Parts: sequence; structure tokens; C-alpha cells
Amino acid sequence: MVTTERQSPVSILAGAGLSVEELYDELTGNCTKSVRLDDLLYEAAERVPGLTPTPAEIEQERTRKLSEKTGVELNQGLLTAEILGIPRTGRHLVESMLQPTALAHEHLDELRSTGSVDLGAARVTRHGRAGVLELCNPRHLNAEDSTTLAATEAAVDLVLLDPEIEVGVFRGGQVDHPRYAGQRPFGAGINLTHLYHGRIDFLFYLIRDMGYVNKLYRGLAAGSNHAATEKLWIAGVEKFAIGGACQLLHVMDHVIAVKGVRLYLPARKEGIIPGASNLRLWRSVGERAARQAILSGREWVAGDPDAELICDEIVADGQMDEAIEARITALTSSGLINASANRAAMRVGQEPIELFREYMATYAREQAYCHLSPALVRNLEEHWNADRRSL
Repeated sequence: MVTTERQSPVSILAGAGLSVEELYDELTGNCTKSVRLDDLLYEAAERVPGLTPTPAEIEQERTRKLSEKTGVELNQGLLTAEILGIPRTGRHLVESMLQPTALAHEHLDELRSTGSVDLGAARVTRHGRAGVLELCNPRHLNAEDSTTLAATEAAVDLVLLDPEIEVGVFRGGQVDHPRYAGQRPFGAGINLTHLYHGRIDFLFYLIRDMGYVNKLYRGLAAGSNHAATEKLWIAGVEKFAIGGACQLLHVMDHVIAVKGVRLYLPARKEGIIPGASNLRLWRSVGERAARQAILSGREWVAGDPDAELICDEIVADGQMDEAIEARITALTSSGLINASANRAAMRVGQEPIELFREYMATYAREQAYCHLSPALVRNLEEHWNADRRSL
């Protein structure tokens, strides 16, 4: 991995006679136009050559293993951190990432007319007044990677946009792995094999947490053709919730887990920051337990007393469908008129959007260095045997 010093985005912009704020205003019409993060950074690359990598440069990076990458993605993280660090531009960027994606709009009529949409890596099915979202990466035990991200975000959008859906359900799709054939692992986290082989871009981390994960937590921001909306979410956790899948539990309103399911954040062994867990996990389990999980690899097992702060309901193996159905009924039978109001009120004290903005500014910068660190490669080889796994 190339580790040569790179000129910072602030210095490059200064050479072009621009500040970070001036560039952002130019690309967004003074914060009047919503531009998604990836589009924004590519437009910045065109406006100021050398500031951030172009789409062609990123495409070339994808042909390299993680250990062979040139480091061009670093400035994507550093520039994003600068934008998020400015309250006005940072808030606008956060809210821009809370807009529904074009892929979701393409399939909304299909969902409303047929009650289901298959996006390949994610499926949405209307089930009574619930929208069931299944993350589908069967070969990799429902791990997340560049093949799942867009579909998952669009699926979250569809659940939020469909007026006939009152509650969202997030669960893993059935897998065909020999050890778990026909079962529904909630998720194996980031696809470490793809990461090691350079198939996961740095922007995956930011788009995921500022996109669909934040939408689960905050709903959609109001746009020109839709109102702001948020809904309650149920998680149906089977087999395991590892890494990024465990991070999702922090933003769910009701977590149903099969007894014995393992819940953990192996980010210490991977060498990356576990999304927004550093911001959110301690609110559930306390600061000391959160430190133990993030820094020392502490795990929880559904059904054990110490896991009660993560899971709301424990069921026996084979009873998940029945439990989800009962929870949907319980949440919708008396109406949900005050649900979004209560969620929003809780966030005022827990995680206002300004706090999230500040966290993501730090996350964008530090995760960029983690992603491009030789230590990450070593960790993947030592703890994951990634050098001996094939794509």
C-alpha cells in the first residue's frame, strides 16, 4: 500500500482560490440542492483536479487488492470531514443523504401495485401493515458489500415511502451456505473477503452510515415530492448479528432475537471503526460495556442477562415468524399516530442531528486512515485468513 504524503484538500482548495465552504456552495447552489456524497465528491474532482479521485481513478483502484491500493481515496474522507465539520454545510450534507434514492423512486409504483419488490440483494414485501425487508447475500451469510449497499438503501426508502406500510421489519434472507442452508442469519457484517481483495471502496462506510442506517434511525428528510417520514422498525435476529449487523440493532425500535444468537463487534480484530457504534452503543449497555465491546471484543449472547440491554424479546428457534407477527400486531393495533413524534422526541436528548454531524466528521477522517492502513491488511490475514480465501 502506497503511504506517500498527500496534499490536504484544504491546501489544494487554497491553491485554487477556494475554501471548503465556497466549493460546497458552488456544487449545491448555496445549499439549495441535495447532492449525494459520492456525486458531490466526483463533482469536486471535476471542479478542482487533484482534489479527490475521479470515477476513473476509483474504478482503477477497484482492480487492486487492499494492500496494493495507492491511497487516492484518503482525500475523499478528509474532504468529507471538512464539509461535515462546518455546521451549515455539514447539516445540509447529512440531510441530503436522508433523501430517497433514485432506485427507490423507480420501484415505488411496483411496490404499491404488487406489494413486493425484488432488488436482488434486498427484497421488500408488504405483509399487512408491515414492510418486511430481507437482506439477501446468501453466499456470504448476508454480509454487506458493494453489491448490497444500493439495494438495501432503496429497500429502506421503499418501506418508508409506501403509505400503506406502518412498520418496518428488517431480517436476513434465507442462505444457501452448507452450514446454514435454508436459515436466515441476520448478518455477517462487512464482507471481509471483498474488503481484503479491494472490492469495497472507502465510501462504502460513509454512504452506509449516512444513508440507510441513518434513515432507519431518523426516517426520510422532507423533499420536493414527499414529506418527511419515519417509522418504527423491528429486527428479527437469527443465528448471529456480527459487526455491521450488530450496529443495526442500535437504531431498531424492537429487537427480537433467537435464544443463543451471538451479537458482537469484531472491529478491534479488523482494525476499523464500527460505524456509529462508538456514538450509540453506550446508550444501551453503558459506557464501560461499550468500551469492552469496541476495544476488547466483548460479545453478548441473546438470552443471557447482560444481553437484555440489546434485545427486547427472546424467542426459541423456529418461533421468529410468529414473534414478528405478534409484534407487528401489537404495534399497529392501537394506531401509530404518536410513534414518529416519540422517536423524534427521544432523539432530542440522545442524538440530535448536530451530534451525528460532528461524529461523522471525525468518523470520515479516522476511518479513511484505518481503511488504508497496512495494519488492516495484517489483521484480515491474521484473524480472517483473508489471504487464503477466494472471491
